[in-house]
Amino acid sequence: TVWAYAKVGNRNNDLFEAVSDAAINKIETFDAQNLANTVWAYAKVGHENNDLFEAVSEAAIKIIEEFDTKELADTVWAYAKAGHESNDLFEAVSETAISKIDLFNMQDIDNLIWAYRKVGDEKAELFVAQREAMSITNSNT
Repeated sequence: TVWAYAKVGNRNNDLFEAVSDAAINKIETFDAQNLANTVWAYAKVGHENNDLFEAVSEAAIKIIEEFDTKELADTVWAYAKAGHESNDLFEAVSETAISKIDLFNMQDIDNLIWAYRKVGDEKAELFVAQREAMSITNSNT
């Protein structure tokens, strides 16, 4: 629900507050897509909720291997955009992203780079190098 509201730019504060309370209570039932979409929505509309971001971070780390490349990129993008620090989450995402690096498309790798640069993490340069390699490969085909 909040994803749809955020997608069209509708920032319904009452809805976002109600959803965050419910989500925190059921966060262990969320899959990777639910976790990524939830924090993406909150970051997209600029609705701050530290408790929700903490709960998503803890839940995401537990199932990080289940995240696809878009979910990895969207999650760190959301944390960086919201200005919510989670070093453990960024570390888990980077390890998982490196293991799946060949599966990333340009948009998702760009989102990873932006997020890691935004938080000042040196791993951004690793992703930059991968993006450059992807660009070379794409121009040769």
